[in-house]
Amino acid sequence: MKTVLFICVHNSGRSQMAEAFFNRAAEGRFKAISAGSQPADKVNPVAAAAMQEVGIDISRNKPRLLTAEIIKGIDLAVAMGCENACPFTPVETRDWGLKNPKDKPIEQVREIRDEIKNRVDNLIEEMTGK
Repeated sequence: MKTVLFICVHNSGRSQMAEAFFNRAAEGRFKAISAGSQPADKVNPVAAAAMQEVGIDISRNKPRLLTAEIIKGIDLAVAMGCENACPFTPVETRDWGLKNPKDKPIEQVREIRDEIKNRVDNLIEEMTGK
């Protein structure tokens, strides 16, 4: 099964949202995981609230550290916005350059969430050839 890794610095907002959207849309055809170069203690509560609005609960997810072990099993890496911390991966790596939802009001986080969903939907279409 092809695996996509979504990466952001804290793995508490953008990459968590992307992982959740991807896994829901992939319907078991592909898999997503997420990680960060400097993971936070918990998921951004505003990002979790924005996802709850679309029926996805990420509030109990735990941010995880990006490790060589995680990178070994992936087919594609998507950085959410490197912020001068772009990781090296041995596979194709794309940077979506999204704004960081940290310390943003819910209105702005919703915009980021919706942009992530659109990009994830496009990625799934690309991967399925539709």
